[in-house]
Amino acid sequence: MHVKAFGMMTRHPVKADVLPPDLREAAPVDERGRVDRPPRDLRSEIFARFHAALEPLRSAGKLGGILLQFPSYIVCKPLSFEYLKWAVEELRGDHALVEFRHRSWLEEQNRERVFSFLEELGATYVVVDAPKTEAKNLVPTVWARTSPMVYMRLHGRNEKTWNVRGRSASERFDYLYSEDELEELALAVEELASKAKEAYVMVNNNGRSRAAGNGDGRERWISQAPTNALMLKEILASRS
Repeated sequence: MHVKAFGMMTRHPVKADVLPPDLREAAPVDERGRVDRPPRDLRSEIFARFHAALEPLRSAGKLGGILLQFPSYIVCKPLSFEYLKWAVEELRGDHALVEFRHRSWLEEQNRERVFSFLEELGATYVVVDAPKTEAKNLVPTVWARTSPMVYMRLHGRNEKTWNVRGRSASERFDYLYSEDELEELALAVEELASKAKEAYVMVNNNGRSRAAGNGDGRERWISQAPTNALMLKEILASRS
């Protein structure tokens, strides 16, 4: 099982009241009750407790990687590299899966350095499929591998809802991949995974789409993620 890191571990804003009760008093907060620029030792304690909470999975040999999905305001600069190195060390041996949300990390002049850095850390670069625009918080789909693992997340390609203020995550990821789109992705995944030890594709479009009717006049809906996951599985199976 792969586990997504708690927001404070990846420098996302979190409400102080979601922290363990004994840590709330030490957490500096802003006017909205969110943890604001916490000291490094407090963040380290969060990492430690996260690590301890996963011990049942670790002991059973069922813990995969830890997804470190960094927010779009974490840009490619020296301080970000320093934090990334520290965060991977704070995972205490668990495998890091690193997903970027600011396109500066994957601009051509930075890619080689970023991928080399992830290789040095022993971390897996997370390949992302998302809307194809030039927005700074939308990274391009760059096919690369920095560890023996291939890991990809499909976020859908709904550019109309991605950056609309006030929209929920389910609206942002509201998208049903077509068979042609999945065929294209399957081909690229297969090629990248051909020399990897393991490969995963996570489908993160979590809305619903209208399904074709059966003539009875009733409206039907399908869940996007499981539908696309099954379609991708069938496409890959047909190639083997």
